[in-house]
Amino acid sequence: MINKVVFDIETLGFPFGSFDDAQQEYLLKFARTDEEREEAIAKLSLTPFTAQVLAIGMLNPDTRQGKVFFQGEGCEAEFVDDGLVQLIPCTEREILEHFWKSVIHYKQIVTFNGRGFDCPFVMARSALLGVKPSRNLMGNRYAVNDHCDLLDQLTFYGATRKFNLDFYCRAFGIPSPKEGGVTGQDMARLSGERKFREIAQYCLGDVKATAELYARWAEYLNI
Repeated sequence: MINKVVFDIETLGFPFGSFDDAQQEYLLKFARTDEEREEAIAKLSLTPFTAQVLAIGMLNPDTRQGKVFFQGEGCEAEFVDDGLVQLIPCTEREILEHFWKSVIHYKQIVTFNGRGFDCPFVMARSALLGVKPSRNLMGNRYAVNDHCDLLDQLTFYGATRKFNLDFYCRAFGIPSPKEGGVTGQDMARLSGERKFREIAQYCLGDVKATAELYARWAEYLNI
């Protein structure tokens, strides 16, 4: 059995006012209306050069043990899920350092759209903060035993239409983390309200859903 880990990240764009005039002009160069301006600002959370990592969740799908490293000023580390998962408050830099120290111990990583978002985000964000990655998360796209990106697998490498994690979970009858009413768009609100533990729990929910989706793929489609 391959030693594997499922991981997922949550991000938050920096305030638009934190960028200088040249950067603001660049970020809004295609925005012609107020609606387009709001849309451009909302997308700041999608790139490592305009956003930070709020949380990284990691789960071994075989043992169900895991950790969630999250920005949680004032929070205490605690165990959840009958002691199998630990929630660990950190700074952003510490989140990345802990992640790289942990991920090196696994032969296979499992993500949902990790190649399109999580992996390049974590690698570039680490470089920006002076944290050296312990492995290349963006290796051979077809080396599934190294990195199984479920979005690649469920679309047969782009041959069929892409759906989001919530849609795939509902289609397979897997409880979706979005059923609790929280989505990635709520990260700014939750952070502003200092509901850091809720962010960590939401990240854990995404990781669990990805692990369940991986189990379905591994049983029926990993041919």
